Formats: sequence, C-alpha cells, structure tokens
Amino acid sequence: MDKKKTDTPAGNQRYLTFYIENEQYGLNIQNVREIIASMNITNVPKTPSYIKGVINLRGVVIPIVDVRLKFGLEEKPHDVNTAIIINVIDNLSIGFIVDRVEDVLTISKDRLTEAPKFGTHVDTSFIENVAEVGDGVIMILNLKRIFEEDELAGISTIESKEE
Repeated sequence: MDKKKTDTPAGNQRYLTFYIENEQYGLNIQNVREIIASMNITNVPKTPSYIKGVINLRGVVIPIVDVRLKFGLEEKPHDVNTAIIINVIDNLSIGFIVDRVEDVLTISKDRLTEAPKFGTHVDTSFIENVAEVGDGVIMILNLKRIFEEDELAGISTIESKEE
C-alpha cells in the first residue's frame, strides 16, 4: 500500500501540539512548513511588540511573531526548548515562537468540540476547536484568526520589504 505519512483514516486529522506557558495548543499539520530551533532574529523598527523581527531561512526572509506577546503574556527568555514553527497563512510563511513543541497527534473528529464562548467581550475566534486528549484538553488554533486583517497585511509588507 502506497500511503503518504499525512494520510489518516477518514475523519481523523493530524495536529502539531505545542505549549505556551502551561497550556497545550494544536495546529493542523497541513499548514506547518517546518519547525526550527530558536535563532538570531533581526529586529524590524516600528512594528508591534509581538513581531520580533525577521529571520533568513535558507535565503527566504520570514517574519517572526512571539505567540506569548500576541496572547498578552509576558515575554520569556528563549531556552533550549524554545522553537519557531514556520506556518503558511495565505501563501505567506510566518514563524511563530512557542515555549516548546510537543508532538504530532492524530485526533478523530469525534474528539473535537466547538470552542467555548465567553461572551461578547472575549474574542476566542482564533480557537477553531477544542480536542479531548487523554485527561486534558488541547485548543486547536487557527493562526490566521489571531491577527486582525490589517495586521496580516502589515506582516506581509515586512516580508516583502526585507526580500
């Protein structure tokens, strides 16, 4: 049988899981280009604080976002576990700094539920689903939705300026 590693039985999806603080999150593996160790990031002046700058990855300039800052958490010094997940959003490669990458999990659709609603003053639109895994819960993120439309346009401008 000639199946690719990304093939899963019908109704299953594969997710890359990672941690920010003590919370576990997941991303659909289809949009993840690669995972790299933390590296030197070149600062880009006049950008929001959550945009840490850009990296040059094999000749490609990639904007880098600190997920902790985007989520309103305190910045944390990088350590041996810090990783950058290169994710593709609207044909734009963006690196996301996370505290640590955990695993790739196959999760069946019947383990996914809708994200909880916390009222009109709390934006949880970036949480696509919640997955029940073992005794815990993993929030499945849609990284495109953590940005406002103009923020994503601003990030794409950073990438094109640096090329």
